[in-house]
Amino acid sequence: MFTGLVEEIGTLKSISRKGEAMFLGISAKIVTEGIKLGDSISVNGVCLTATSFDASSFTVDVMPQTYRNTNLKDLKPGSRVNLERAMSANGRFGGHIVQGHVDGIGTIVGTSQDQNAVVFEIRPGKPSLFKYIIPKGSIAVDGISLTVVEAEGGTFTISIIPHTLAETVLAFKRAGDTVNLECDVLRKYVDHLLKYGRGGVETEDEDASGGESGINLPFLAANGFV
Repeated sequence: MFTGLVEEIGTLKSISRKGEAMFLGISAKIVTEGIKLGDSISVNGVCLTATSFDASSFTVDVMPQTYRNTNLKDLKPGSRVNLERAMSANGRFGGHIVQGHVDGIGTIVGTSQDQNAVVFEIRPGKPSLFKYIIPKGSIAVDGISLTVVEAEGGTFTISIIPHTLAETVLAFKRAGDTVNLECDVLRKYVDHLLKYGRGGVETEDEDASGGESGINLPFLAANGFV
């Protein structure tokens, strides 16, 4: 698990492809401190496994499923990537729950200046993601824990302070570039539970009358949630 607080910007020093499989070598300084074989590292918001390392770099494998569903396939030697080590159990939880499981790719529609902040407008490639993108809610963009400002008309906006811009790859992103999107996992779980309740799937939690006794729309309505 990650927090969405990027630790450093790494540089892709090598890349090899075999069909939709990739092997990446990434230069880094911070995330290699105390690294062990098999450790999880977030690369542009994608949870990957360190397969080898030295003091200044590490390697990861990218399988076809990850290739197809993230923007890692767009990387080239010299590309910059956001890096974060898995969350330490005794560390501060400064961002939000980020799993490194990308839900889809978004495209930057445009950027604008809002005094000291830069506003990015992003269009998700999958319209179905929009139900998880809520104004003032959390979203991970290329692994960065951010707050949604507005969400309407098929796009959403995020507002970036100078520090975040300087410390992440967003500083190098322009209109037309892609970003990895991971929606708030808590909202995804709630949505799944609601779907399960509506589906009429028989479970051990069914009450004696044959009705569903789990979390479903009637339950939420009866308790003032909807």
